[in-house]
This record gives sequence, structure tokens and C-alpha cells, in this order.
Amino acid sequence: MKLLKLGIPKGSLENKTIELFKTAGWSITYGKRSYFPDIDDDEISCALVRAQEMSRYVENGTLDLGLTGADWILENESDITVVRDLIYSKASTRRARWVLVVRDDSPIERIEDLEGKKISTEIVNFTTKYFQEKDITVGVEFSWGATEAKVVEGLVDAAVEVTETGSTIRANKLKIIHELMTTNTQLIANNDAWADPWKRKKIERIATLLSGSLAAMGKVGLKMNVSKEDLGAVMLLLPSLKAPTVSELYHEKWYAIETIVDKNVVRDLVPLLQESGAQGIIEYPLNKVV
Repeated sequence: MKLLKLGIPKGSLENKTIELFKTAGWSITYGKRSYFPDIDDDEISCALVRAQEMSRYVENGTLDLGLTGADWILENESDITVVRDLIYSKASTRRARWVLVVRDDSPIERIEDLEGKKISTEIVNFTTKYFQEKDITVGVEFSWGATEAKVVEGLVDAAVEVTETGSTIRANKLKIIHELMTTNTQLIANNDAWADPWKRKKIERIATLLSGSLAAMGKVGLKMNVSKEDLGAVMLLLPSLKAPTVSELYHEKWYAIETIVDKNVVRDLVPLLQESGAQGIIEYPLNKVV
């Protein structure tokens, strides 16, 4: 039997990735000490790999497919195939940013002010090249963790750190003075696996279903009945991916409407729909939007 070797990112993306696969149709289970999860698909085997190392294992063929950040692909300079952008993180479906931070009482205001200074970061290769391209001489050292704390304690002059909202940075009395790049999760494949017809077809199916699951996150479906005279008013209220589906009801001058909306607008939208004449309003969850 042919087998596709899939890498699941261990760490901050782990739970979100397993949740994503679940809504896409695959159940992944494992014990706390296991690095080889079970998946309910005989054509796939799984391994837990740190996102920082994923692209290297995909590049050398240990894995056929994996999920990791675009930042780590750049950091490792990996020669792989990017199959699909999957924009999600530990807590949201937004792109993260790698930013340059200093203490909020630091005189450093611009990237150029770091000439001759020391910077701590996890992405040493990328940061070093970035400053070289800017023709700014800095010392870049690898950080094993607690990178922001090194700036707070004055062990380094600045740090290149990843953030989504910047709230943790502000809480640590740091300030962002420059953004180096944005990043997001990507589905990546080994080049030889991508060239194999069977593996490519399997990978493309996985990519389609994962993308569909991400598209459904934060959205719900709405169904309702509306009389002919109220149809226009209700339609004006309804957002949709394209246009709401409208069907005539049997032997009545009434219509059934179905649409997809952002979950965060439902609490305000439903009362307005009801006031405009909609009846029998039903909200239902979505697993995939393909």
C-alpha cells in the first residue's frame, strides 16, 4: 500500500492543526509521550516535528508533507514545494509578524540606530541577512527562549520576535520599532513527493479540505423564511460569500433563504432580520466551505 508521510507541527501550532484536520475529516490521536500519532487514514502516517525543523525534514524526504511557518522555510533556506497558504496560528486565523523590539525607554527609534548593537532572536539566519541587506552592522545571537526578557534585563539591545497583536510586547514594557516580515502557516511538500502522481493527488485533496475547513472557521450558516413583500428588505441585510440562495416555497408567496455569514455578526443580524419579516431563522455550524 502506498503511504504519505505527514508532519504535524509540535508546539504552539499542534492543537490548532489537529483541530483543523478534524474539521477537514481526519481524526488524529496520540498519547502525551508519543511522537507518532494515529490517523484514521491507512494511506497516511504521522510524525510530530517542531515547526522550526519541519521544512528540513520535508526537504530531505523524511516527510512527504508538513505544516510550518513561512518564516521557518526562509530561516532554513529549504528547497521545498509550497502547496497552499493556510493562514492560522495558535489563537487565530491571522498572519503573525516578526518585529524588532527595544525597551520602551530606549533611545533607539529606528532600525538604523542599531548600528553596532546586539540583537537576540530565534531566526538568526534571516535576521543576519536582513541587516546585511540594509547595510547595518549588528551582532545577532541565537535565543533559546525568553527572548523579550533579554531585552528587558539589558542583556541585549534589541530582539527580533514574533507577535500577532503586540499585547505581550507592550505588557513587557517594550516597543516595536520595525517590522521585518509577516508569516503564516504553509502546507509544504517534498519536491519528489510532489512529482509523484499518487502522492500529489493525495496532497491536493488534503490541501483542498484543510483550506475549506479554514474558510469555515468563524462562519455559520443561516436559514429563514420570508414573505414576498418582505424579501427585498431582508436581502439588503444579508452578507454572503457570493449571493444568498433564494427558493420559492410550495403554494405560498413565501421564500426560503440560505446564506453564510461571519459568526460575530449573528447576534446583531438576527434581530434585524426578524424585525424585517424573516421567520423560522435557523443558525447552524459549518465544517468546510469549499
